[in-house]
Amino acid sequence: MAIEFDTIAAISTPPGEGGIGIVRLSGDEALEIAEKVYKLGNKRLSDQPSHTIHYGNIYHPKTNEKIDEVMVTIMRGPKTYTREDIIEINTHGGVHVTNKVLQTVLGAGARLAEPGEFTKRAFLNGRIDLSQAEAVMDVIRAKTDKAMHNAISQLDGNLSQLIKNLRQEILETLAQVEVNIDYPEYDDVEEMTSQLLLEKAGEVKNHVERILETAQQGKILRDGLATAIIGRPNVGKSSLLNMFVRSDKAIVTDIAGTTRDVIEEFVNVKGVPLRLIDTAGIRETEDEVERIGVIRSKKEIEQAELVLLIFDQSQELTDEDFELLELTENKERLIILNKMDLIQKLDVDKLLEKVDPNSVISVSITENTGINEVENAIVDLFFEGKTGEKDATYISNIRHISLLEQSIQSLEEVIEGIELGMPVDLVQIDLTRAWDLLGEVTGDSIQDELITQLFSQFCLGK
Repeated sequence: MAIEFDTIAAISTPPGEGGIGIVRLSGDEALEIAEKVYKLGNKRLSDQPSHTIHYGNIYHPKTNEKIDEVMVTIMRGPKTYTREDIIEINTHGGVHVTNKVLQTVLGAGARLAEPGEFTKRAFLNGRIDLSQAEAVMDVIRAKTDKAMHNAISQLDGNLSQLIKNLRQEILETLAQVEVNIDYPEYDDVEEMTSQLLLEKAGEVKNHVERILETAQQGKILRDGLATAIIGRPNVGKSSLLNMFVRSDKAIVTDIAGTTRDVIEEFVNVKGVPLRLIDTAGIRETEDEVERIGVIRSKKEIEQAELVLLIFDQSQELTDEDFELLELTENKERLIILNKMDLIQKLDVDKLLEKVDPNSVISVSITENTGINEVENAIVDLFFEGKTGEKDATYISNIRHISLLEQSIQSLEEVIEGIELGMPVDLVQIDLTRAWDLLGEVTGDSIQDELITQLFSQFCLGK
């Protein structure tokens, strides 16, 4: 049964002008409040069936001023997003008129919703668990089809089911341990119980570790792969950015030092979102503005998860090129040899002494040659070429990752305790902690303060 709350309202469409604006109400009095402001002859919204939409007008309940011509959707709980009665008022999509409709329903008795409060109610009313609620924002923020698929997979409860299965295994083990302790029938019961705990802790730990193996890929799908394009001036950095973006985002000229600041763009590379950063060409310079750009470029190298290091094949390697190789030697990187359409002067053999040959790709950005190989190499580097796996569940939420890592630590303490011969009742404490930590992922064991903090990060109206 749904928990009883007051009735909330908020604008659920993005701010600005659009085709429609949606004002959403949720709560036991949603229908009653809507009737105070809705009119169309003698038609009463309360007499209409659930999940139907109705034409009418919104009026100020006291002044009888007509606010807008609207369509009103009725959705009675529990078959709604929040499991409460929901009313959605579709207004003309202007900033002023949508806000005016919102103010009208607030004046009729609704309360302005807090950020994420609709989804919070869906969680509190048991329609979704906490990991599914967090997936709602991942769906909204998804930048590629793969990221969206992963978020929808979590929204459908795939991660939740994995966690619940593990918690059930732990719970059954704890129950069996209690039985063995309370009703000992054999002399070797303590040894049997210790062996049971050892086996189950090891099994659950292996399962959690397999889930965590997807963390790096999941984080990339969720936040994008921080990718720095670096190289000396005029090697083709901005041209590569424009090639990925499919537009002239960065200015390209033959003048060295054209790019003086960091340019950032999100691009989709075969399902992998790249947070692509075009940096200023790194070289010694007397120009103060360009020098600041070089400093920023070096900072981006430090923070990047992937470096695309570009060299000009039509020029010999310089001391600055070797400096860039040293700066990036501990980073995941691809070496891109640009301008393969020109006469080659770069000593490739000398370069291969410094880098992994498999990381070197020859391209001609102006002729759009070799770019597909670069994209394939990025996918292979971080996903082993498997971004198309539809059934894979990638864990991406930092909170989830932290909780799973803590649960592994507790399970390791269970195993260590048994191997050291600690009493079973003490070992049980660590196993119970692992059970609690896994429960925090889905919200089965979590404090109210954390719930409030999590939902405060959501969009207003969601």
